[in-house]
Amino acid sequence: MIRKFLGRVFSGRMFRPAPSKVIPLKVHRIAREHISRCAATTCATLQQHGHAAYVVGGAVRDLLLGREPKDYDVATSASPEQVRAIFRRSRIIGRRFRLVHVMCGSETVEVATFRGSTDSGTDERQTTDEHGRILRDNVFGSLEDDARRRDFTVNAMFYDPVREEVLDYHHGVPDLKARRLRMIGDAAQRYREDPIRMLRAVRLAASRGLEIEPHTRKPIRALAELLQNVPQARVFDEMMKLLLSGHAAEGVRRLRKEGLHHGLLPLLDVILEQPLGERFVMSALENTDQRINAGKPISPGFLFAALSWHEVLAAWKQAEARGMNTMPALFQAMDQVGQLQAEKLAIPRRYGGDMKEIWALQPRFLNRSGRRPYHLLEHARFRAGYDFLLLRCESGELDAEIGRWWEKFQHADEAARAGMLLKETVGAGKKRRRPRRRKKPAAAAATGIAAPEVAGT
Repeated sequence: MIRKFLGRVFSGRMFRPAPSKVIPLKVHRIAREHISRCAATTCATLQQHGHAAYVVGGAVRDLLLGREPKDYDVATSASPEQVRAIFRRSRIIGRRFRLVHVMCGSETVEVATFRGSTDSGTDERQTTDEHGRILRDNVFGSLEDDARRRDFTVNAMFYDPVREEVLDYHHGVPDLKARRLRMIGDAAQRYREDPIRMLRAVRLAASRGLEIEPHTRKPIRALAELLQNVPQARVFDEMMKLLLSGHAAEGVRRLRKEGLHHGLLPLLDVILEQPLGERFVMSALENTDQRINAGKPISPGFLFAALSWHEVLAAWKQAEARGMNTMPALFQAMDQVGQLQAEKLAIPRRYGGDMKEIWALQPRFLNRSGRRPYHLLEHARFRAGYDFLLLRCESGELDAEIGRWWEKFQHADEAARAGMLLKETVGAGKKRRRPRRRKKPAAAAATGIAAPEVAGT
């Protein structure tokens, strides 16, 4: 009786055991040929050495949705040291979670030991901060423990490529069929353990067409500030996954809906409240989604340049209003926004350089006279700058005629280009004059002796 009473009291805060449901091949229809050879070989080899091994997480979810997984993770009863001893081409990585990377040719499979329960919080191998976020966790356990430890039900399914069976401990298959994203256990506690799960919920919902279940969604807005305690690199990695998912536009809409957009990108919430800014950002995201879904390459630097552009534009205009010339004002604005960006999101330097190059090219597109358009065509970043210009034209920030002019100019022959040049372009500025060099007196010039200084000069 006491055990049942305590179970009812703490059911919202503790995981409740769930029976395993074995789903056969004729139901789930995932044949071993559908998964990567490296993942299948890794599982089979571990099983041959007496260890349990399954393909887990997002790969199983995506296979059930009929999607091609981007990568494969394996969960096993073997310890990291045992896995390392079995596979010659492998290495142990990680501090928070110790993992093993098993390499098969160019493919890498991530192998993790089954995780154990940390409800007691007394294991020295599990450390949390004052907010409840897990900092280090190498507590191993059983397959059932590992299923309880996973975040969402749709990520807690295990596929055995040897038996071609799916183990579903938390009704992930029914949730997936219902297009429902549900947290395992108490959502607030799970978000405190790892605030990145809030971003992951939004990303999965947007990219997989799922609806966040009410109890899973409810704590997000109240706990959003916990993301400030997460290392910038982890936030950046999760944001990159969202922005490059092929559903970035929907992802940002959902971030805004859940109250998670503030602080992740510099003043993105303010941008989305401005008609021109919102049109520009959403146009950039939709353009990125189209390219990704069409299998075309995209530039993360270009995308981040677009997301931050209206903050640069506002700072640029303010600097010009204070009397600064165009280019110094723009570079000051770029540095100012870059500092704000660095405080919130750890963008690698290689992307920061691309962003600044794209921004710095924008005033040059307004100069359509003389030799300047020809020089701009030869710039290594012309295409990226031109695509950025088109976004500005599409959003209504610039006259669409400017974009049409550059489209025609870059494809015209020399005679046509010469006829397109403008006599004077608004905003082009005056032509710089070289300073005149002071001539030496004739006598000094003839003898090569420096002229004597004249008083008053």
